[in-house]
Amino acid sequence: MRMEHFPGLRAATAAMMASSTRRRSRARSVSVTLADRNQTSVKVDDMFRRLAFRLIVAVGLTALLIMGIYSTFSTRWQSERLQAEVERHASQLSETVKRSTRYSMLLNQREHVHKIINDVGKDSTIQEVRVLNKEGTIIFSSRSEHIGQLVDKRAESCFACHAADRPLERLSLLERTRVFRVHPDSARILGVIAPIYNEPACWTADCHAHAQSQSVLGVLDITTSLADVDEQIALSERANAVFAVFAVIALSIIIGYFVRRWVGTPVNRLIAATREVGSGNLGYRIPHPGEDDFGMLARAFNTMTDKLSEARLQLFQSDKMASLGRLAAGVAHELNNPLTGVLTYSSFLLNRAKDNDELRSDLEVIVREATRSRGIVKSLLDFARQSVPKKSTENLNEIISRSVAVLQKQLEVKGVQVVQNLDAHLPAVRVDANQIQQVIVNLLVNAADAIGDGSGSVTLTTSSVSLPPQGVAHIKRAFCPKGHDLMDSEVKIDGLPSVKVGARWSGHKEAIHLDPVYGSTRHQYGADLAPGQEAEFLCPRCGVSLLEAGARCPTCAASVYVFHAPPRGLIQGCTRRGCGWQYWGAVEAEGYREYVEMTVSDTGSGISPDDLNKVFEPFYTTKEQRGTGLGLAVVWGIVDNHNGTIGIRTEVGKGTKFTIRLPIDNER
Repeated sequence: MRMEHFPGLRAATAAMMASSTRRRSRARSVSVTLADRNQTSVKVDDMFRRLAFRLIVAVGLTALLIMGIYSTFSTRWQSERLQAEVERHASQLSETVKRSTRYSMLLNQREHVHKIINDVGKDSTIQEVRVLNKEGTIIFSSRSEHIGQLVDKRAESCFACHAADRPLERLSLLERTRVFRVHPDSARILGVIAPIYNEPACWTADCHAHAQSQSVLGVLDITTSLADVDEQIALSERANAVFAVFAVIALSIIIGYFVRRWVGTPVNRLIAATREVGSGNLGYRIPHPGEDDFGMLARAFNTMTDKLSEARLQLFQSDKMASLGRLAAGVAHELNNPLTGVLTYSSFLLNRAKDNDELRSDLEVIVREATRSRGIVKSLLDFARQSVPKKSTENLNEIISRSVAVLQKQLEVKGVQVVQNLDAHLPAVRVDANQIQQVIVNLLVNAADAIGDGSGSVTLTTSSVSLPPQGVAHIKRAFCPKGHDLMDSEVKIDGLPSVKVGARWSGHKEAIHLDPVYGSTRHQYGADLAPGQEAEFLCPRCGVSLLEAGARCPTCAASVYVFHAPPRGLIQGCTRRGCGWQYWGAVEAEGYREYVEMTVSDTGSGISPDDLNKVFEPFYTTKEQRGTGLGLAVVWGIVDNHNGTIGIRTEVGKGTKFTIRLPIDNER
């Protein structure tokens, strides 16, 4: 049976489904709301933990406290000044009234005195003008209903003028002024009295109402409402409060802006940098540090990461060499013993097989190959045992002479002539003499092998040279802004690993390999980028732009690329093919540098272009069964550990020239 046959059941089912949907919707809404609240709470907590926010709050509270204290004292001072002005005005008015009524009082003209007091009391700022006798009875008043009444001394705070219900003989201006309230909720009232003292004109007047012995005849009392003054004070308090609030807000905004700019942003950059380094990205650098304290901190941070990165690479290289050394030691241990046995017994059998030419020939092969295998193991050990040079002040000419003496007989047998053009005034240099001798021996052996069986010569030359950084300094490390390594060991230029960058222009994209020698222009471009054309340089791994914002090439005004070359700062260069402008600030600051230069030239077969970029790679050899491919790798490692440079110039069929430069100030 179908659902439409039961309309009630269908309606109930629909209602249940709708209710379930509403419950799920409410549950999702509640979960989203809770998630938003939690996220907001986390953001608020994070905001309260930030140094910039705390500084703004501290400065705002300090400003609020200072403004509050200032407003309090300012309001109190203004209140006192206003009240003092009212007191002065009331005192002057009382003296004026006294002088105006003096003559009428001497003549006992009461109506005239009443008229003067009533006229003065009509002023809206004056509450009442009255004259009291010595007992405190009101005898004249601007409010006629008060005449004849006795003043309530307690209600009007008259204690300053009375002691034991008797008036004082003399009163100061401060003692003649009082402020009181008739009712607790009424406005304040200021009262100023002016004592009416007895004088000769009083006791000699016709009325002679007072005896000569009486000092004070009565007082003139003027009371003034302070409602307007209180209103002005309240208005001033409100104005000061509003001004203080707006001043604190404005000050907090201004200080917040500068704190965020001078403190918050540099601190956030430092935090981001520490997180990058903490995650393992030791190539990360803080760009464009300023000249303030945070800029100094950023430069110190960059220097620290340079040292850490260099230490990590050295540690990695040390681990790699240690592993290779352990492998070589294991190989030597496992091979030397059987090789020694094979070589010993084959040599013994060779001596006994003088009459058996066929057996003798076979034994000679065994002896020769066992000897070659032992040489391979020795070369492997030499490569693996490269260590930190133990430098001392040495004369390079003496090291060369010792190296030639070691190989003199071997070279003479091969018909190789050694020519030494050594500078007699060559300055001393700090080097590891044993390692440098190993370099010279390897180069001499390679030269002899290149000359072959025919006669030839090897020329060793030394000299001292002073060279600028361009064309000499090597770029050994290069990183993009995100810390990715730009060095490419697969593509080499003149035997050195190149700097690989990506290039993009007009929809094209290709890789460019930059010359690792600073200032040299032997860059390797693809076929698509035409000479004179400009391209955007990128990191080949992450795609981040290497262009320096706003920078232009001083030679051709093209855009400028920049990458980090620790530990010696940034390298800039022109992105236009064919321009070749580069700038390395750290090495340029060092200026010209003194070197001891040694060249080893031979008249051998030379090196082919295909082999030239691989000659320093371990285990790469062109000698087939006669070489291990480790000699030049050892040479490269030793020269690099001495902060030196090595270059090759070769021509097939004419010979090869190795140029080694060792800095005289080898501690830099």
